Amino acid sequence: MNERFAALPAALRAQSITTRLAGVPALVAHPDAGWDTDLRTSPKPRPIVIWMHGRTVNKELDPGRYLRWIRAGIAACALDLPDHGERFAEGRQGSDATLEIVKQMAEELDDVTAALGDAQWRGAFDVSRMAIGGMSAGGMATLIRLCRPHPFRCACVESTAGDFSMMSRFMEFTSRGGRDADGTLARELNPATHLDAWRPIPLLALHSEADAWVPANAIRSFTNALRERYAALGADPSIVELKTWETTGAPYEHAGFGRVAGEAKDAQLNFLRKWLIDR
Repeated sequence: MNERFAALPAALRAQSITTRLAGVPALVAHPDAGWDTDLRTSPKPRPIVIWMHGRTVNKELDPGRYLRWIRAGIAACALDLPDHGERFAEGRQGSDATLEIVKQMAEELDDVTAALGDAQWRGAFDVSRMAIGGMSAGGMATLIRLCRPHPFRCACVESTAGDFSMMSRFMEFTSRGGRDADGTLARELNPATHLDAWRPIPLLALHSEADAWVPANAIRSFTNALRERYAALGADPSIVELKTWETTGAPYEHAGFGRVAGEAKDAQLNFLRKWLIDR
């Protein structure tokens, strides 16, 4: 058994498995007992969230998030980013590798979502009610993927950038440690400049105004641009939500939401319920 899986709360382990979806290591949790073992019946199809963690950590991070989801009737599919977790690669956790990692993750997502509809799961996941999201690097992969046609009903991101031009002061990000000195890859991937194919779906972004690693303007300018696009298309701009806190007490104001973590998780859960269950 994966040591990180063994360390998860018992209530989550009882409803979860670790597997590979199209080769990508995944922690998959379902609200119903026996969903993966009782082959006599088909499990109830549940809405599902694909979630991606941030740089330097792994898919088992923050199990309380997944417990909240399954207790609300929403399945979870947490993925290891490239070169992280079960596919750890030495020296690939620095910020100079972020753009390469999020590019690869965004490209892997289509095969992951297809795998969730595979017959082996006996219809456990309602892929017509599927959300996507992530924290930091995982959020970047989310926004990159949403800039082309996709099957997702809604999305939620935390402590992430949607406008990579606002990251220019972090040279190790834009230059990739000197391998991309003029920032070509950052411009190629920048979600803010690839909104032509963005379909108007609900988006929730959470951020600390004091984030030392991803400036709040890197998501504020993006959500403002999204609202303008939605309005131009006749969609409701208010379904793009940005919630920020002046400070949270989290490390670097980036890794989690410190003293407001519960409030942030409640905001996310209420958003997911609204768009995956109540609609």
